[in-house]
Amino acid sequence: MELIWPIAGLILLVVILFLAERRWPDGIARLEENIIAILLAAITLISFSQVVARYGFNSGWTGSLEATRILFAWLILFGMGYGVKTGIHLGVDALIRLFPKPLFKAAAIFGAFCTLAYAIILLHGGVLAIVGNGTGGNWRQSGAIGYWAFMFDRGTGLDDLRYPDWAINSFGLQERVQRWVAYIMLPIGLALLAFRSLQGIADIASGKRELIVAGHEAEDLVAENKNAVKD
Repeated sequence: MELIWPIAGLILLVVILFLAERRWPDGIARLEENIIAILLAAITLISFSQVVARYGFNSGWTGSLEATRILFAWLILFGMGYGVKTGIHLGVDALIRLFPKPLFKAAAIFGAFCTLAYAIILLHGGVLAIVGNGTGGNWRQSGAIGYWAFMFDRGTGLDDLRYPDWAINSFGLQERVQRWVAYIMLPIGLALLAFRSLQGIADIASGKRELIVAGHEAEDLVAENKNAVKD
């Protein structure tokens, strides 16, 4: 399978998100928060029900551990971009805040650019061919997109997570849930991280924000303890 259509799909997703956010910024923010809340609730519900089933009724769902692991990965991958958007990722800014304002701004932009580069490299390792490393210009080289596309082509199933019998009988599905279904958040999450990092670069350059991280721990600590030592 060529990688053009997965890449085009991710670009379309980012474009739709960008346009929707310009039209309904509060709605998109609530949507992202609701997705994170649903993932957290699902993890909690599955884990709690399994404890009750195992210790109360000596039974349980064999795919629960795999399901919670996948949902937790989805939470992390989706939360990366949301964290950049809202500036809640922890960071250390004690050194760069000593810089003159123009240099501080350049360092902040560089940090956001590194995050963007990280997301792009993980999305498609073929970009490393630009600097002559790793891929030899192979367009189908691995990375999140290539790995997901490989799993989509193979149709390999997960270890324990299975479709319900009614779904198998009604829709002719294979017994085990395909890995590409579970891994679909990998390229999506990295694409959102790249998009939010690009937004961060633009916002820092225009003066709308200082950093893409919440790096005020040292400053807050000094403010809280400035009267602790008196002459």
